[in-house]
Amino acid sequence: MGQGESRNSGAGRILHRFFELGILIKGVDGGLELVGGLLLVFLSPVAINRVVSFFVQGELKEDPMDLVANLLLHTTRSAVEVRVPASAFLIVHGIVKLALVAGLATNRLGSYPAAILVFAGFTIYQLYQLSQHYSLFLETVTVLDLVVILLVIAEYRHMRIARTRNC
Repeated sequence: MGQGESRNSGAGRILHRFFELGILIKGVDGGLELVGGLLLVFLSPVAINRVVSFFVQGELKEDPMDLVANLLLHTTRSAVEVRVPASAFLIVHGIVKLALVAGLATNRLGSYPAAILVFAGFTIYQLYQLSQHYSLFLETVTVLDLVVILLVIAEYRHMRIARTRNC
């Protein structure tokens, strides 16, 4: 069986499903970053802290050491301290991710190398951040980003082969 036919195999379909899941996660991530950046622009630091505290207070009552809730509180406080740069970063980051995800979801061939380069750039920056200050959350996100990059590469190869066969 040739590489172009691999999508018809069980492994090829599973790989494609993981690719779809990966870009869905990137899309949700980009949307959350965009919304978070806009909230930093339009809400006061007090209002932001109240909103986040409202959403995590129940979890912290059950488990005061809850990793995700405490991470969210810490990240929010840190972002509020550097509001303007954080909001600009989140807005740009979110828009870029959403644009790349839209291109990938609509099979625009040029979106694949762009996504690989941009996601690799984000990953390199995350690795730099990890070298400065360890974070289990950032390490997990970085590993997931590496997996998404590999899935985009595999999907791009498949798309190129399929397009050359159809020409």
